[in-house]
Amino acid sequence: QTRQAAGLRSEGLSYWLVAEAAGWFGHPEVRNRAYTEEHARDSLENLLFSLCRFYELTGHYPARITAVSYTLKQQRFEQLHRAAVKFPAAVFKFLGTPVPPGATGAQAGEAATVAAFQTDPYSCSGPLLAKKARRDPFAVGPPHPSRCPGMAELLKYCAPKVYSGAVPWQKSEDGATGLMPAGRRSSRSGIYT
Repeated sequence: QTRQAAGLRSEGLSYWLVAEAAGWFGHPEVRNRAYTEEHARDSLENLLFSLCRFYELTGHYPARITAVSYTLKQQRFEQLHRAAVKFPAAVFKFLGTPVPPGATGAQAGEAATVAAFQTDPYSCSGPLLAKKARRDPFAVGPPHPSRCPGMAELLKYCAPKVYSGAVPWQKSEDGATGLMPAGRRSSRSGIYT
């Protein structure tokens, strides 16, 4: 859905279809717990909207996140996006895969993207907003904030400074969080970009 030529197929769905065609790489049991997020138009939205999607499917937020992307995006995810959504660093893990050898300009492109997110952490203006507009040729847009009421304000937030409001995965004064209760099985969220 981020490229007109790809049609109404999201990046997440394309990964799901590859795994399906490959027989889930020898782990067919994963199929019944593999879901996609269909709205993200940039890397921040991959993380932010995946938190919302996890909540939609489970009724709680993940206790930990493992983000998987190209190794050159590690700083962006760990320092910028994780901080923008206020997810605790201690339970946020990044797994990198090497950039393909023929990806000329990848380092320079990543440096420019990091610089843009440093001044515009929620991709609300300038080149980051323009990129999101280009990546939404079918006008899908973001998920409606009512789908994740605990993070509705964060989903609507747009400013050059980090969001200062409460998020469900932060501990309140009584120690409670919106995270999965102890003893529940599914506590991970994977974000693949």
